[in-house]
Amino acid sequence: MSMPESGRILFADDEETFLRSTCELLRREGYTCDDAPDAATAIKKLREQNYDLLISDIKMPGNAELEFIQELPKIAEGMPVILVTGYPSIYTAIKSIQLPVMAYLPKPVDFGELLNQVRKGVERCHANRAVRSTRERMQTWRQELDRLQQSINTASAEAPVAPIEAFLALTFRNLAGCLTDLNNLTKALAMPKHSEAEVCQLFNCPRFNTLNAAVVETIEVLEKTKNAFKSKELGDLRKKLEKLVKTETQIKN
Repeated sequence: MSMPESGRILFADDEETFLRSTCELLRREGYTCDDAPDAATAIKKLREQNYDLLISDIKMPGNAELEFIQELPKIAEGMPVILVTGYPSIYTAIKSIQLPVMAYLPKPVDFGELLNQVRKGVERCHANRAVRSTRERMQTWRQELDRLQQSINTASAEAPVAPIEAFLALTFRNLAGCLTDLNNLTKALAMPKHSEAEVCQLFNCPRFNTLNAAVVETIEVLEKTKNAFKSKELGDLRKKLEKLVKTETQIKN
Protein backbone atom coordinates (compact mmCIF):
# COMPACT_ATOMS: atom_id res chain seq x y z
CA MET A 1 0.00 0.00 0.00
CA SER A 2 1.53 3.34 -1.07
CA MET A 3 1.88 6.24 1.33
CA PRO A 4 -0.24 9.37 0.77
CA GLU A 5 1.62 12.27 -0.81
CA SER A 6 2.89 14.65 1.88
CA GLY A 7 4.15 17.38 -0.42
CA ARG A 8 5.97 18.08 -3.68
CA ILE A 9 9.67 18.90 -3.49
CA LEU A 10 12.18 20.06 -6.09
CA PHE A 11 15.78 19.05 -5.30
CA ALA A 12 18.52 20.80 -7.31
CA ASP A 13 22.09 19.47 -6.97
CA ASP A 14 24.88 18.58 -9.41
CA GLU A 15 26.15 15.75 -7.19
CA GLU A 16 24.17 12.96 -8.85
CA THR A 17 24.63 10.18 -6.28
CA PHE A 18 23.64 12.41 -3.35
CA LEU A 19 20.75 13.90 -5.32
CA ARG A 20 19.17 10.62 -6.38
CA SER A 21 19.70 8.78 -3.09
CA THR A 22 18.24 11.63 -1.01
CA CYS A 23 15.28 12.01 -3.37
CA GLU A 24 14.57 8.31 -2.98
CA LEU A 25 14.66 8.59 0.82
CA LEU A 26 12.22 11.51 0.68
CA ARG A 27 9.90 9.52 -1.59
CA ARG A 28 9.87 6.73 0.98
CA GLU A 29 8.64 9.32 3.49
CA GLY A 30 5.65 10.06 1.25
CA TYR A 31 6.95 13.08 -0.64
CA THR A 32 6.96 13.54 -4.39
CA CYS A 33 10.53 14.59 -5.20
CA ASP A 34 11.68 15.84 -8.59
CA ASP A 35 15.37 16.43 -9.27
CA ALA A 36 17.41 18.93 -11.28
CA PRO A 37 21.19 18.95 -11.95
CA ASP A 38 21.51 22.74 -12.20
CA ALA A 39 19.73 26.06 -11.69
CA ALA A 40 18.54 26.36 -15.29
CA THR A 41 16.72 23.01 -15.15
CA ALA A 42 15.29 23.87 -11.72
CA ILE A 43 13.93 27.19 -13.01
CA LYS A 44 12.26 25.42 -15.94
CA LYS A 45 10.58 22.91 -13.63
CA LEU A 46 9.48 25.64 -11.20
CA ARG A 47 7.71 27.40 -14.05
CA GLU A 48 5.99 24.22 -15.20
CA GLN A 49 4.95 22.75 -11.83
CA ASN A 50 3.84 23.95 -8.39
CA TYR A 51 6.17 22.81 -5.62
CA ASP A 52 5.90 23.07 -1.83
CA LEU A 53 9.65 23.28 -1.16
CA LEU A 54 13.00 23.76 -2.88
CA ILE A 55 16.17 22.04 -1.71
CA SER A 56 19.19 23.49 -3.47
CA ASP A 57 22.94 23.00 -3.56
CA ILE A 58 25.09 26.14 -3.59
CA LYS A 59 28.14 25.18 -5.67
CA MET A 60 26.21 23.98 -8.69
CA PRO A 61 25.92 25.55 -12.17
CA GLY A 62 23.83 28.71 -11.96
CA ASN A 63 24.00 29.15 -8.18
CA ALA A 64 27.67 29.58 -7.24
CA GLU A 65 26.92 33.05 -5.82
CA LEU A 66 23.35 32.17 -4.77
CA GLU A 67 22.03 34.03 -7.81
CA PHE A 68 19.40 31.32 -8.36
CA ILE A 69 18.03 31.80 -4.85
CA GLN A 70 18.07 35.58 -5.29
CA GLU A 71 15.84 35.27 -8.36
CA LEU A 72 13.53 32.67 -6.78
CA PRO A 73 10.87 35.11 -5.44
CA LYS A 74 10.26 36.27 -9.04
CA ILE A 75 9.80 32.66 -10.17
CA ALA A 76 7.95 31.09 -7.21
CA GLU A 77 6.79 33.63 -4.65
CA GLY A 78 6.84 32.40 -1.06
CA MET A 79 8.72 29.19 -1.88
CA PRO A 80 10.57 27.88 1.24
CA VAL A 81 14.22 27.00 0.57
CA ILE A 82 16.67 24.61 2.21
CA LEU A 83 20.30 25.09 1.18
CA VAL A 84 22.75 22.17 1.27
CA THR A 85 26.45 22.58 0.57
CA GLY A 86 29.70 20.64 0.63
CA TYR A 87 31.57 23.94 0.92
CA PRO A 88 30.10 25.84 3.87
CA SER A 89 31.47 29.33 4.34
CA ILE A 90 30.77 32.41 6.42
CA TYR A 91 30.05 34.31 3.20
CA THR A 92 27.28 32.00 1.96
CA ALA A 93 25.88 31.51 5.47
CA ILE A 94 25.54 35.26 6.01
CA LYS A 95 24.17 35.84 2.51
CA SER A 96 21.56 33.11 2.96
CA ILE A 97 20.17 35.00 5.97
CA GLN A 98 19.25 37.86 3.62
CA LEU A 99 17.43 35.48 1.27
CA PRO A 100 14.24 33.36 1.60
CA VAL A 101 16.24 30.49 3.15
CA MET A 102 14.83 28.56 6.12
CA ALA A 103 17.77 26.18 6.69
CA TYR A 104 21.47 25.95 5.79
CA LEU A 105 22.78 22.39 6.04
CA PRO A 106 26.41 21.37 5.38
CA LYS A 107 27.18 18.04 3.72
CA PRO A 108 27.22 15.24 4.62
CA VAL A 109 23.64 16.05 5.48
CA ASP A 110 22.02 14.31 8.44
CA PHE A 111 18.84 12.91 6.90
CA GLY A 112 16.89 13.19 10.15
CA GLU A 113 17.63 16.93 10.33
CA LEU A 114 16.84 17.36 6.64
CA LEU A 115 13.54 15.55 7.04
CA ASN A 116 12.64 17.75 10.01
CA GLN A 117 13.32 20.90 7.98
CA VAL A 118 11.43 19.49 5.00
CA ARG A 119 8.34 18.95 7.14
CA LYS A 120 8.53 22.51 8.46
CA GLY A 121 9.04 23.91 4.98
CA VAL A 122 6.09 22.07 3.45
CA GLU A 123 3.89 23.15 6.36
CA ARG A 124 4.99 26.74 5.87
CA CYS A 125 4.15 26.58 2.17
CA HIS A 126 0.69 25.11 2.79
CA ALA A 127 -0.08 27.73 5.44
CA ASN A 128 1.17 30.51 3.16
CA ARG A 129 -1.03 29.32 0.31
CA ALA A 130 -4.09 29.08 2.56
CA VAL A 131 -3.55 32.61 3.89
CA ARG A 132 -2.91 33.99 0.39
CA SER A 133 -6.03 32.26 -0.96
CA THR A 134 -8.17 33.66 1.86
CA ARG A 135 -6.70 37.14 1.43
CA GLU A 136 -7.44 37.10 -2.31
CA ARG A 137 -10.93 35.80 -1.57
CA MET A 138 -11.54 38.62 0.91
CA GLN A 139 -10.41 41.21 -1.63
CA THR A 140 -12.75 39.79 -4.26
CA TRP A 141 -15.56 39.59 -1.70
CA ARG A 142 -15.13 43.27 -0.84
CA GLN A 143 -15.21 44.26 -4.52
CA GLU A 144 -18.40 42.26 -5.01
CA LEU A 145 -19.98 43.87 -1.94
CA ASP A 146 -19.02 47.33 -3.25
CA ARG A 147 -20.73 46.56 -6.57
CA LEU A 148 -23.80 45.24 -4.76
CA GLN A 149 -23.98 48.36 -2.59
CA GLN A 150 -23.63 50.57 -5.67
CA SER A 151 -26.46 48.66 -7.31
CA ILE A 152 -28.65 49.27 -4.26
CA ASN A 153 -27.81 52.98 -4.17
CA THR A 154 -28.59 53.49 -7.87
CA ALA A 155 -31.74 51.37 -7.95
CA SER A 156 -35.00 53.06 -8.88
CA ALA A 157 -37.73 53.71 -6.36
CA GLU A 158 -39.74 50.76 -7.69
CA ALA A 159 -36.86 48.31 -7.25
CA PRO A 160 -36.49 46.22 -4.07
CA VAL A 161 -34.83 48.19 -1.27
CA ALA A 162 -32.44 45.40 -0.34
CA PRO A 163 -31.61 42.48 -2.68
CA ILE A 164 -31.26 40.15 0.27
CA GLU A 165 -31.09 37.04 -1.92
CA ALA A 166 -28.03 38.36 -3.77
CA PHE A 167 -26.37 39.33 -0.51
CA LEU A 168 -27.02 35.94 1.07
CA ALA A 169 -25.79 34.06 -2.00
CA LEU A 170 -22.61 36.16 -2.05
CA THR A 171 -22.01 35.69 1.67
CA PHE A 172 -22.62 31.94 1.68
CA ARG A 173 -20.40 31.38 -1.36
CA ASN A 174 -17.46 33.21 0.17
CA LEU A 175 -18.01 31.70 3.60
CA ALA A 176 -17.95 28.23 2.04
CA GLY A 177 -14.69 29.14 0.29
CA CYS A 178 -13.13 30.33 3.56
CA LEU A 179 -14.18 27.11 5.26
CA THR A 180 -12.55 25.15 2.44
CA ASP A 181 -9.31 27.08 2.96
CA LEU A 182 -9.55 26.40 6.68
CA ASN A 183 -10.17 22.70 6.06
CA ASN A 184 -7.14 22.45 3.76
CA LEU A 185 -4.93 24.18 6.31
CA THR A 186 -6.03 21.98 9.20
CA LYS A 187 -5.45 18.87 7.07
CA ALA A 188 -1.89 20.05 6.38
CA LEU A 189 -1.25 20.76 10.05
CA ALA A 190 -2.90 17.55 11.24
CA MET A 191 -0.49 15.14 9.54
CA PRO A 192 0.55 12.08 11.60
CA LYS A 193 3.69 13.80 12.90
CA HIS A 194 1.57 16.17 14.98
CA SER A 195 0.19 15.16 18.34
CA GLU A 196 -3.51 15.58 19.05
CA ALA A 197 -2.65 18.33 21.54
CA GLU A 198 -0.82 20.32 18.85
CA VAL A 199 -3.78 20.10 16.50
CA CYS A 200 -6.13 21.20 19.26
CA GLN A 201 -4.00 24.30 19.85
CA LEU A 202 -4.92 25.39 16.35
CA PHE A 203 -8.55 25.77 17.39
CA ASN A 204 -7.58 27.99 20.34
CA CYS A 205 -6.22 30.65 17.99
CA PRO A 206 -8.26 33.94 18.26
CA ARG A 207 -8.70 34.00 14.47
CA PHE A 208 -10.33 30.58 14.60
CA ASN A 209 -12.55 31.70 17.47
CA THR A 210 -13.66 34.65 15.35
CA LEU A 211 -14.42 32.37 12.43
CA ASN A 212 -16.32 30.02 14.73
CA ALA A 213 -18.45 32.93 15.97
CA ALA A 214 -19.19 33.92 12.37
CA VAL A 215 -20.24 30.37 11.54
CA VAL A 216 -22.55 30.24 14.58
CA GLU A 217 -24.11 33.57 13.58
CA THR A 218 -24.61 32.30 10.03
CA ILE A 219 -26.40 29.21 11.37
CA GLU A 220 -28.72 31.45 13.40
CA VAL A 221 -29.52 33.58 10.34
CA LEU A 222 -30.25 30.48 8.28
CA GLU A 223 -32.54 29.17 11.00
CA LYS A 224 -34.45 32.48 11.28
CA THR A 225 -34.88 32.85 7.52
CA LYS A 226 -35.61 29.24 6.59
CA ASN A 227 -39.33 29.99 6.13
CA ALA A 228 -38.63 33.04 3.96
CA PHE A 229 -36.08 31.24 1.76
CA LYS A 230 -37.31 27.69 1.32
CA SER A 231 -34.21 26.19 -0.23
CA LYS A 232 -32.91 22.65 0.14
CA GLU A 233 -29.37 23.92 -0.58
CA LEU A 234 -29.51 26.45 2.27
CA GLY A 235 -30.93 23.79 4.58
CA ASP A 236 -28.10 21.41 3.73
CA LEU A 237 -25.57 24.21 4.25
CA ARG A 238 -26.98 24.93 7.72
CA LYS A 239 -26.68 21.25 8.67
CA LYS A 240 -23.07 21.12 7.47
CA LEU A 241 -22.16 24.24 9.44
CA GLU A 242 -23.85 22.87 12.56
CA LYS A 243 -21.86 19.65 12.21
CA LEU A 244 -18.63 21.63 11.79
CA VAL A 245 -19.24 23.69 14.93
CA LYS A 246 -20.24 20.57 16.90
CA THR A 247 -17.05 18.75 15.86
CA GLU A 248 -14.86 21.74 16.70
CA THR A 249 -16.51 22.05 20.15
CA GLN A 250 -15.90 18.35 20.85
CA ILE A 251 -12.20 18.77 19.94
CA LYS A 252 -11.87 21.70 22.36
CA ASN A 253 -13.49 19.75 25.16
